[in-house]
Amino acid sequence: MRLAADIAREVLSALDEHFQIAPFTGRDGGLDARRAQAVARELARLRSARGLRKVGRKIGFTNRGIWAEYGVWAPIWGDVWDGSLANARPGMTVAIGDLVQPRIEPEIVVGLEDDLEPGMDVEAIAGRIGWIAHGYEIVQSPFPDWRFQAADCTAAGALHGKLLVGPRRPVPRSERSALPRALAELTVSLHKNGAEVDRGLGTNVLDGPVHALAHLVAALAEDPNEEPVRAGDIISTGTITRAFPIAPGERWQTVLGDHDLPGMDVTFA
Repeated sequence: MRLAADIAREVLSALDEHFQIAPFTGRDGGLDARRAQAVARELARLRSARGLRKVGRKIGFTNRGIWAEYGVWAPIWGDVWDGSLANARPGMTVAIGDLVQPRIEPEIVVGLEDDLEPGMDVEAIAGRIGWIAHGYEIVQSPFPDWRFQAADCTAAGALHGKLLVGPRRPVPRSERSALPRALAELTVSLHKNGAEVDRGLGTNVLDGPVHALAHLVAALAEDPNEEPVRAGDIISTGTITRAFPIAPGERWQTVLGDHDLPGMDVTFA
Protein backbone atom coordinates (compact mmCIF):
# COMPACT_ATOMS: atom_id res chain seq x y z
CA MET A 1 0.00 0.00 0.00
CA ARG A 2 1.39 3.38 -1.01
CA LEU A 3 2.33 5.91 1.63
CA ALA A 4 0.19 9.00 2.06
CA ALA A 5 3.21 11.16 1.31
CA ASP A 6 3.72 9.44 -2.05
CA ILE A 7 0.10 10.00 -3.05
CA ALA A 8 0.30 13.65 -1.98
CA ARG A 9 3.38 14.19 -4.14
CA GLU A 10 1.59 12.65 -7.12
CA VAL A 11 -1.40 14.96 -6.59
CA LEU A 12 0.80 18.03 -6.32
CA SER A 13 2.78 17.09 -9.44
CA ALA A 14 -0.44 16.63 -11.42
CA LEU A 15 -1.73 20.03 -10.33
CA ASP A 16 1.62 21.75 -10.87
CA GLU A 17 2.21 20.29 -14.32
CA HIS A 18 -1.44 20.24 -15.45
CA PHE A 19 -1.83 16.58 -16.25
CA GLN A 20 -4.54 14.12 -15.28
CA ILE A 21 -4.22 11.02 -13.15
CA ALA A 22 -6.38 7.98 -12.46
CA PRO A 23 -8.48 8.12 -9.28
CA PHE A 24 -6.71 6.47 -6.36
CA THR A 25 -9.85 4.62 -5.28
CA GLY A 26 -9.72 2.53 -8.45
CA ARG A 27 -6.09 1.51 -8.15
CA ASP A 28 -4.55 -1.46 -6.38
CA GLY A 29 -4.71 -0.81 -2.66
CA GLY A 30 -7.54 1.69 -3.09
CA LEU A 31 -8.08 4.69 -0.86
CA ASP A 32 -10.55 5.07 1.99
CA ALA A 33 -11.72 8.19 3.82
CA ARG A 34 -9.23 7.87 6.70
CA ARG A 35 -6.20 7.50 4.42
CA ALA A 36 -7.50 10.28 2.18
CA GLN A 37 -7.42 12.68 5.13
CA ALA A 38 -3.84 11.62 5.81
CA VAL A 39 -2.99 12.38 2.17
CA ALA A 40 -4.65 15.80 2.48
CA ARG A 41 -2.51 16.58 5.53
CA GLU A 42 0.62 15.57 3.62
CA LEU A 43 -0.47 17.76 0.71
CA ALA A 44 -0.89 20.66 3.13
CA ARG A 45 2.56 20.00 4.55
CA LEU A 46 4.08 20.14 1.06
CA ARG A 47 2.36 23.43 0.33
CA SER A 48 3.40 24.90 3.67
CA ALA A 49 6.99 23.92 2.85
CA ARG A 50 6.71 26.10 -0.25
CA GLY A 51 5.91 29.08 1.94
CA LEU A 52 2.15 29.08 1.49
CA ARG A 53 0.00 29.96 4.51
CA LYS A 54 -3.39 28.53 5.40
CA VAL A 55 -6.07 31.19 5.65
CA GLY A 56 -9.14 29.02 6.14
CA ARG A 57 -11.14 26.17 4.69
CA LYS A 58 -13.52 25.33 1.90
CA ILE A 59 -16.45 22.99 2.39
CA GLY A 60 -17.26 20.90 -0.67
CA PHE A 61 -20.31 18.96 -1.79
CA THR A 62 -22.62 20.77 0.62
CA ASN A 63 -25.18 21.11 -2.19
CA ARG A 64 -27.21 17.90 -2.07
CA GLY A 65 -28.51 18.68 -5.55
CA ILE A 66 -25.15 17.82 -7.14
CA TRP A 67 -24.41 14.64 -5.20
CA ALA A 68 -25.85 12.31 -7.85
CA GLU A 69 -24.01 14.16 -10.64
CA TYR A 70 -20.63 13.45 -9.04
CA GLY A 71 -21.38 10.27 -7.11
CA VAL A 72 -20.34 11.91 -3.85
CA TRP A 73 -22.92 11.60 -1.09
CA ALA A 74 -21.55 13.64 1.80
CA PRO A 75 -19.66 16.92 2.30
CA ILE A 76 -15.88 17.12 2.34
CA TRP A 77 -13.49 19.90 3.34
CA GLY A 78 -10.06 21.23 2.44
CA ASP A 79 -7.66 24.09 3.02
CA VAL A 80 -7.63 27.58 1.49
CA TRP A 81 -4.23 29.23 1.06
CA ASP A 82 -3.02 32.80 0.82
CA GLY A 83 -1.79 31.99 -2.67
CA SER A 84 -5.22 30.81 -3.83
CA LEU A 85 -7.22 33.66 -2.27
CA ALA A 86 -8.03 36.93 -4.08
CA ASN A 87 -10.31 39.87 -3.39
CA ALA A 88 -12.63 40.25 -6.37
CA ARG A 89 -13.51 43.56 -8.01
CA PRO A 90 -16.37 44.02 -10.50
CA GLY A 91 -15.11 43.51 -14.03
CA MET A 92 -11.79 41.98 -12.98
CA THR A 93 -9.95 39.39 -15.09
CA VAL A 94 -8.72 36.20 -13.44
CA ALA A 95 -6.21 33.79 -14.97
CA ILE A 96 -7.21 30.12 -14.87
CA GLY A 97 -4.49 28.62 -17.04
CA ASP A 98 -2.79 27.25 -13.94
CA LEU A 99 -5.79 25.05 -13.07
CA VAL A 100 -6.78 21.58 -14.29
CA GLN A 101 -10.35 21.28 -15.67
CA PRO A 102 -11.57 24.33 -13.73
CA ARG A 103 -15.22 24.83 -12.76
CA ILE A 104 -17.02 27.74 -11.13
CA GLU A 105 -19.08 27.65 -7.93
CA PRO A 106 -20.97 30.68 -6.54
CA GLU A 107 -20.78 30.58 -2.76
CA ILE A 108 -21.21 32.49 0.47
CA VAL A 109 -17.93 33.17 2.26
CA VAL A 110 -17.69 34.01 5.95
CA GLY A 111 -14.95 35.47 8.12
CA LEU A 112 -14.73 34.41 11.75
CA GLU A 113 -14.33 36.87 14.60
CA ASP A 114 -13.86 34.18 17.27
CA ASP A 115 -12.96 30.49 17.52
CA LEU A 116 -15.70 27.93 16.89
CA GLU A 117 -16.09 25.10 19.38
CA PRO A 118 -17.62 21.63 19.10
CA GLY A 119 -21.25 21.45 20.14
CA MET A 120 -22.15 24.99 19.09
CA ASP A 121 -25.51 25.36 17.36
CA VAL A 122 -26.08 27.54 14.30
CA GLU A 123 -27.15 30.56 16.36
CA ALA A 124 -23.99 30.41 18.47
CA ILE A 125 -21.86 30.00 15.37
CA ALA A 126 -23.57 32.97 13.70
CA GLY A 127 -22.67 35.05 16.74
CA ARG A 128 -18.98 34.57 15.93
CA ILE A 129 -19.14 35.54 12.27
CA GLY A 130 -17.53 38.93 11.75
CA TRP A 131 -18.21 39.40 8.03
CA ILE A 132 -19.91 37.77 5.07
CA ALA A 133 -19.30 38.00 1.33
CA HIS A 134 -20.39 36.48 -1.93
CA GLY A 135 -17.68 34.85 -3.98
CA TYR A 136 -16.62 32.26 -6.51
CA GLU A 137 -14.70 29.17 -5.62
CA ILE A 138 -12.88 27.86 -8.67
CA VAL A 139 -12.47 24.14 -8.24
CA GLN A 140 -10.24 21.84 -10.27
CA SER A 141 -9.91 18.11 -10.82
CA PRO A 142 -6.79 16.14 -11.79
CA PHE A 143 -9.09 13.16 -12.39
CA PRO A 144 -10.28 12.76 -16.01
CA ASP A 145 -13.79 14.02 -16.82
CA TRP A 146 -14.46 14.78 -13.14
CA ARG A 147 -14.97 11.10 -12.36
CA PHE A 148 -13.92 10.13 -8.84
CA GLN A 149 -15.09 9.11 -5.39
CA ALA A 150 -15.18 11.21 -2.24
CA ALA A 151 -11.83 9.92 -0.99
CA ASP A 152 -10.16 11.02 -4.24
CA CYS A 153 -11.55 14.53 -3.78
CA THR A 154 -10.28 14.74 -0.23
CA ALA A 155 -6.83 13.54 -1.24
CA ALA A 156 -6.72 16.22 -3.95
CA GLY A 157 -7.17 19.05 -1.46
CA ALA A 158 -10.97 18.95 -1.77
CA LEU A 159 -10.47 20.06 -5.40
CA HIS A 160 -9.74 23.65 -4.33
CA GLY A 161 -8.21 25.89 -6.97
CA LYS A 162 -8.91 29.56 -6.22
CA LEU A 163 -11.26 31.54 -3.99
CA LEU A 164 -12.43 34.91 -5.28
CA VAL A 165 -14.07 36.91 -2.49
CA GLY A 166 -16.33 39.86 -3.25
CA PRO A 167 -16.83 42.89 -0.99
CA ARG A 168 -16.85 41.88 2.67
CA ARG A 169 -19.87 43.10 4.60
CA PRO A 170 -19.30 43.38 8.38
CA VAL A 171 -22.07 41.79 10.42
CA PRO A 172 -23.02 43.84 13.52
CA ARG A 173 -23.64 41.75 16.60
CA SER A 174 -27.24 42.90 16.62
CA GLU A 175 -27.82 41.24 13.22
CA ARG A 176 -26.04 37.94 13.78
CA SER A 177 -28.99 36.04 15.25
CA ALA A 178 -30.84 36.56 11.96
CA LEU A 179 -27.91 35.45 9.82
CA PRO A 180 -28.72 31.69 9.52
CA ARG A 181 -32.17 32.39 8.13
CA ALA A 182 -31.10 35.35 5.98
CA LEU A 183 -28.36 33.37 4.22
CA ALA A 184 -30.61 30.33 3.83
CA GLU A 185 -33.28 32.41 2.06
CA LEU A 186 -31.08 34.27 -0.44
CA THR A 187 -31.17 33.38 -4.13
CA VAL A 188 -28.37 33.29 -6.70
CA SER A 189 -28.69 33.33 -10.48
CA LEU A 190 -25.53 32.45 -12.40
CA HIS A 191 -24.87 33.90 -15.87
CA LYS A 192 -22.35 32.98 -18.57
CA ASN A 193 -21.71 35.64 -21.21
CA GLY A 194 -25.01 37.30 -20.34
CA ALA A 195 -27.21 34.19 -20.38
CA GLU A 196 -28.52 32.57 -17.22
CA VAL A 197 -27.26 29.00 -16.81
CA ASP A 198 -28.56 28.13 -13.34
CA ARG A 199 -30.08 29.48 -10.17
CA GLY A 200 -30.15 28.28 -6.59
CA LEU A 201 -31.21 28.96 -3.01
CA GLY A 202 -29.14 29.31 0.12
CA THR A 203 -30.96 26.29 1.53
CA ASN A 204 -29.25 24.15 -1.11
CA VAL A 205 -26.12 24.33 1.04
CA LEU A 206 -26.97 21.85 3.81
CA ASP A 207 -30.04 23.98 4.68
CA GLY A 208 -27.98 27.20 4.68
CA PRO A 209 -24.38 28.46 4.72
CA VAL A 210 -24.26 28.78 8.53
CA HIS A 211 -25.63 25.23 8.79
CA ALA A 212 -22.80 24.08 6.50
CA LEU A 213 -20.32 25.76 8.84
CA ALA A 214 -21.89 23.90 11.77
CA HIS A 215 -21.38 20.65 9.87
CA LEU A 216 -17.70 21.49 9.38
CA VAL A 217 -17.21 22.21 13.09
CA ALA A 218 -18.77 18.87 14.03
CA ALA A 219 -16.81 16.91 11.42
CA LEU A 220 -13.46 18.40 12.47
CA ALA A 221 -14.20 17.60 16.10
CA GLU A 222 -14.42 13.90 15.20
CA ASP A 223 -10.85 13.81 13.89
CA PRO A 224 -8.11 14.42 16.48
CA ASN A 225 -5.63 15.13 13.67
CA GLU A 226 -7.61 18.09 12.35
CA GLU A 227 -7.23 21.65 13.62
CA PRO A 228 -10.45 23.36 14.76
CA VAL A 229 -11.88 26.47 13.12
CA ARG A 230 -10.19 29.57 14.53
CA ALA A 231 -10.73 33.31 14.71
CA GLY A 232 -9.58 34.95 11.50
CA ASP A 233 -10.34 31.91 9.33
CA ILE A 234 -12.10 32.42 6.02
CA ILE A 235 -14.63 29.71 5.18
CA SER A 236 -16.21 29.09 1.79
CA THR A 237 -19.46 27.26 2.52
CA GLY A 238 -20.24 25.45 -0.74
CA THR A 239 -21.83 26.05 -4.11
CA ILE A 240 -25.40 27.30 -4.25
CA THR A 241 -25.85 26.32 -7.91
CA ARG A 242 -24.37 23.49 -9.92
CA ALA A 243 -20.68 23.80 -10.83
CA PHE A 244 -19.90 24.66 -14.46
CA PRO A 245 -16.76 24.32 -16.61
CA ILE A 246 -15.06 27.63 -17.36
CA ALA A 247 -12.68 28.68 -20.10
CA PRO A 248 -10.58 31.74 -20.98
CA GLY A 249 -12.58 34.53 -22.59
CA GLU A 250 -15.79 33.81 -20.71
CA ARG A 251 -17.54 36.38 -18.50
CA TRP A 252 -19.41 35.01 -15.50
CA GLN A 253 -21.81 37.05 -13.37
CA THR A 254 -24.20 36.46 -10.50
CA VAL A 255 -27.27 38.29 -9.28
CA LEU A 256 -28.33 37.83 -5.66
CA GLY A 257 -31.91 38.15 -4.52
CA ASP A 258 -33.41 38.54 -1.03
CA HIS A 259 -30.10 39.87 0.27
CA ASP A 260 -28.04 43.05 -0.06
CA LEU A 261 -24.74 41.35 -0.96
CA PRO A 262 -23.54 42.42 -4.42
CA GLY A 263 -23.18 39.93 -7.24
CA MET A 264 -19.93 38.87 -8.90
CA ASP A 265 -18.65 39.89 -12.34
CA VAL A 266 -15.47 38.16 -13.48
CA THR A 267 -13.87 37.42 -16.86
CA PHE A 268 -11.46 34.52 -17.13
CA ALA A 269 -8.22 34.47 -19.05
